Amino acid sequence: MTRTFLTSMTHLALEDRLGAIHERDCLQGLAELPPGCIDLAFADPPFNIGYEYDVYEDAKEYREYLDWSRQWIGQVYRVLKPDGTFWLAIGDEYAAELKLLAREVGFYPRSWVIWYYTFGVNCQRKFNRSHAHLLYFTKDRQRFTFRADELENRVPSARMLVYGDRRADARGRLPDDTWILRPQDLPDGFSPGEDTWYFPRVAGTFHERAGWHGCQMPEQLLGRIIRLCSHPGDVVLDPFAGSATTLVVAKKLGRRWLGFEISPRYAAYGRRRLENAQEGQPLDGAPEPTMSAPPTHLGRRLPAGAAVAPTVPRKRSTKERPGRTV
Repeated sequence: MTRTFLTSMTHLALEDRLGAIHERDCLQGLAELPPGCIDLAFADPPFNIGYEYDVYEDAKEYREYLDWSRQWIGQVYRVLKPDGTFWLAIGDEYAAELKLLAREVGFYPRSWVIWYYTFGVNCQRKFNRSHAHLLYFTKDRQRFTFRADELENRVPSARMLVYGDRRADARGRLPDDTWILRPQDLPDGFSPGEDTWYFPRVAGTFHERAGWHGCQMPEQLLGRIIRLCSHPGDVVLDPFAGSATTLVVAKKLGRRWLGFEISPRYAAYGRRRLENAQEGQPLDGAPEPTMSAPPTHLGRRLPAGAAVAPTVPRKRSTKERPGRTV
């Protein structure tokens, strides 16, 4: 499919696209959307590592894969609103290249999140893979949605959980940029008192597992992204719908949604998941544990109802450019 063909296609009204998984290549589907209509896009594209999909060939030549990535990332940029947000999940092989491509297209990088998990890929000639990259971009450097002050998007600080420090901000704080599976699995690397959130990988034995797609994201992970970077009623897009987790979570959290999926089989299964999802339903998977994480045996937790000192805002450096919540 040529770039000329893509740009010449007739744009369809957004309302005609919402609430559905559309069976088409994402390049075609994105080109059919009007510009500036999407609030939040989450993409978990093929990693180009030879994974066996039922339709897509996941073994492109290096330059071919990058050219294809540039096209669909460019289309995501086009359909996002001026204050829109883009999250990209990718593996080690192309994380650096796709970050550069996104910047060349026009995106502004805000965070490079590491999602850590155990029970990863067992490798024979290199270290076992136990993480994925979540690249967070905004279309505008200063105007974007980031609901940092909403309590549902904050976690207790170590001051609150471990040290019983009355100077702690009663609202907690934002999560770190490393999201791990189980702190207790790594006693020498992470302590139970650290306030890093974790999200279990959706392993084959998990109740959450859809069973028909090998690359399934946890609902709790998508929940954090959607809650932070969109408002209820906003439009969430997934150009690689796959197991439909992004769309299911968007629906549960009261967002409008649409996705593209090249595989008719995956699209059909995804629709079944969406039929069983309702707004307001709890997200599947392990709940956020830090709200009830026990302190270390040496820590001292603030007693219930104890007064917490108000936080004094620090003077902002002139080099900092805060994002405005829309």
